[in-house]
Amino acid sequence: MARMKFLCDAERCIECNACVTACKNEHDVPWGINRRRVVTINDGKPGERSVSMACMHCTDAPCAAVCPVDCFYTTADAVVLHSKDLCIGCGYCFYACPFGAPQYPRVGNFGSRGKMDKCTFCAAGPEADSTEIEYAKYGANRLAEGKLPLCAEMCSTKSLLAGDGEIIAAIYKERVTQRGYGSGAWGWRTAYRETVDV
Repeated sequence: MARMKFLCDAERCIECNACVTACKNEHDVPWGINRRRVVTINDGKPGERSVSMACMHCTDAPCAAVCPVDCFYTTADAVVLHSKDLCIGCGYCFYACPFGAPQYPRVGNFGSRGKMDKCTFCAAGPEADSTEIEYAKYGANRLAEGKLPLCAEMCSTKSLLAGDGEIIAAIYKERVTQRGYGSGAWGWRTAYRETVDV
């Protein structure tokens, strides 16, 4: 079974936010929730880079390690998902995540912020595939339809890659070889505890 991963090539990202818009539209993400966002580092200075960020579906997910109700689980494709029925809105996952992926619909104290929401790699949640209940809670289940996450499919520069980790690493390696340098496979080592050997 494939190990699904994200990779954002910071050399290609143009901060167009197509990935953010595609995600919000595909899943009817509520106002105030951003499952994906584009962050610019060194904005307006030499060496400026933009990176599309979301849940990286980590190998040893810190969000899952701190969840007091064990609402997180990992699929056979290594996608980290959660159950909104089990979530108590404590916020521990938000503080544990190095990517800031967990989002809440309201600002507030323990339990008053609502159910956590995050990127699902377009795999939805624990409910039956492609049902109205699943869509209402988690959005579209593109993986069940044999499709990749829409954020990566809509990326005009193909900066954001999603899919089988081995294929993604091979694509990135080829890019770095062609251009003679790389800015690093952003987030790869943190999320997957491995490097892309170039």
